[in-house]
Amino acid sequence: MTDITIALSKGRIFEDTTPLLKSAGIIASDDPESSRKLILSTNRSNVRLIIVRATDVPTYVQYGAADLGVAGKDVLLEHGGAGLYQPLDLNIARCRLMVAVPDGFDYESAVRQGARLRVATKYVQTAREHFANKGVHVDLIKLYGSMELAPLVGLADAIVDLVSSGNTLKANHLKAVEEIVPISARLIINQAALKLKAQAIQPILDAFNETVKK
Repeated sequence: MTDITIALSKGRIFEDTTPLLKSAGIIASDDPESSRKLILSTNRSNVRLIIVRATDVPTYVQYGAADLGVAGKDVLLEHGGAGLYQPLDLNIARCRLMVAVPDGFDYESAVRQGARLRVATKYVQTAREHFANKGVHVDLIKLYGSMELAPLVGLADAIVDLVSSGNTLKANHLKAVEEIVPISARLIINQAALKLKAQAIQPILDAFNETVKK
């Protein structure tokens, strides 16, 4: 029986992927939120789940340490998607990657006047491409968390970050001014595994596909 390894990240993606896995007859033996295990067995002896950081999922799949994974489009844009087959938008973990500025900042005017903006983000590649396409000059500051703090303490004029409800922005007196790209999670598959383990992977892909269509 062909062994299959699926890479997932904790939190929303794991929760939203659980029903999809169930549709493929795969049930995790542990909850990663309460277990410290990084490798979770499942009810199927040939399928295991590995729990990794969201930003690392494409890397594990690209290099074959996992056969499949679930990753947000934001992560895939930064990664570049090399060596990955992305057959399915799972329509889960939906949000938007947006530019946000402090309430009193006139973003449109700054862009029009050709101001050089300091932008804090962890999505450096995507932000660079977005502003380059608009002809806006930016200095990108890479941060890994609490993006909303950067404009409040004068580190940046704007941020590029994921926005879901917008409540965090409001609480910190920021406003979203521009959508860069809508985000949702994708199923990703290692290209070599898709050929070598097609008989084991295809039923999982089919089950996911059927569930997403409903």
